Amino acid sequence: MKTVGFMAVIRIVSYFVFIAAAFSGIQSLQLERYFRITPEKQTKFKLIIIMLSVAIGYGCSEFFLSFIDNVRNLMYLY
Repeated sequence: MKTVGFMAVIRIVSYFVFIAAAFSGIQSLQLERYFRITPEKQTKFKLIIIMLSVAIGYGCSEFFLSFIDNVRNLMYLY
């Protein structure tokens, strides 16, 4: 049972780390320069950046966790 709890903590931390990395990467692109954003649409644009970073971070985290799980399951090959 401790293993399940430990993996849950690893999964949650992984999600947050990858979402933060994606958010930082998207912010470094400075997308505001490429779009004409009025002050009224500024909050909607920020929300889109947050949602995009969550989607990218979640996908990368799932790939990373799946890869680790598959490597752990390699020992059952023999």
